[in-house]
Amino acid sequence: AKLKSQLPKDANILMLYGGGSIKKNGVYEQVTEALQDFDYIEFGGIPANPEYEVLMDALAIIKSEKIDFLLAVGGGSVIDGVKFLASAALYEGDEPWDILAKNIRTEVGMPFGTVLTLPATGTEMNSGSVTSRRELGEKRAMGGTGLFPKFSVLDPTVVASIPQRQLANGVTDAFTQVMEQYMTYPIGADLQDRFAE
Repeated sequence: AKLKSQLPKDANILMLYGGGSIKKNGVYEQVTEALQDFDYIEFGGIPANPEYEVLMDALAIIKSEKIDFLLAVGGGSVIDGVKFLASAALYEGDEPWDILAKNIRTEVGMPFGTVLTLPATGTEMNSGSVTSRRELGEKRAMGGTGLFPKFSVLDPTVVASIPQRQLANGVTDAFTQVMEQYMTYPIGADLQDRFAE
């Protein structure tokens, strides 16, 4: 319900989501109700491990419809995809894949917000993301100070509605990502290590 107070007043919004689970758990209705006084377009179908080819279709809409704010509604893959789009929308090069392939940091990106439905990766509060490109068989990371969300909505009642298997997947994902950094970066980051523990 508070989503509408977080969105810029005159924004032209692209709302992005994944496979459609938000239409089964009531999140879609809540978000579209909050958006009823805004100009917005929907783009669904962002897959797990967001795919470059799908994101390029969304990028075409951003350019043709003069979108100036992105809203990710879903789990980590949707948010990661939106981070790529936030960067690519303002990228002045010829090939947006170069952002990933050449490790170009995004200092200024198109503003975006998130409505998180599955806590797992922490992408709703950081500036990192990954994107896959099936034709190359690659999955690459990107980041930069321009890729922090302007806001993130996290509703615990949504999390409580997640099927047990998905909740277990999310917990496993979060635990694994914490352990990756805890076990592989021995740089004396004592505070980070205590958080991990």
